Amino acid sequence: MKAKIIALFSLGVGLCFLVSGSWIQIKVVVAQALLERSWQQTLSHGTPVQPWPWADHWPVAQLKFQKSKKEFIVLSGDSGSSLAFAPGWNTKSAKPGEQGVTVISGHRDTHFEILKDIEIGDSIDVVTPQGETVNYKVKTIEFVDSRVATINTEQSGQTLVLVTCYPFDAVVAGGPLRYVVTAKEVKEGFV
Repeated sequence: MKAKIIALFSLGVGLCFLVSGSWIQIKVVVAQALLERSWQQTLSHGTPVQPWPWADHWPVAQLKFQKSKKEFIVLSGDSGSSLAFAPGWNTKSAKPGEQGVTVISGHRDTHFEILKDIEIGDSIDVVTPQGETVNYKVKTIEFVDSRVATINTEQSGQTLVLVTCYPFDAVVAGGPLRYVVTAKEVKEGFV
């Protein structure tokens, strides 16, 4: 009897550690399903729909990485509460799919881990809440120090800037280095 209690206790502790260690990955999967539903409702209604009643963010776009066939819903705002669930749009930049520079951030160990495999010339599509798709081609990839670098949001045309922490395999998150992917709109018939 004592052995059974110890075994059950050990199993319980092990499950707690497993769930605790997997929590962010579980949250990402569940959140993406809720965000996808919210995004579809946003597209249908033409107005933002929160993914859950207490959410302080809502879908503003969808990113589609053509080479990897990965898609992500983009949330309004790039605070920690938004980035915990999906990439986030910096509200001080141009709205996704509109003229100007659109800045979208994501965590390097979840959604924007995909950026480590991106290359110059890769296609990225942005789908707007109106259902319009804007195609971008990656023009530059940079590593910058966030303590001194800035993103110039006063540029003409449509530019998409994707930002995540760097290096991707850093043991401690939150260092000053950023991985910055800049893509320019591709007009139909032009490359």
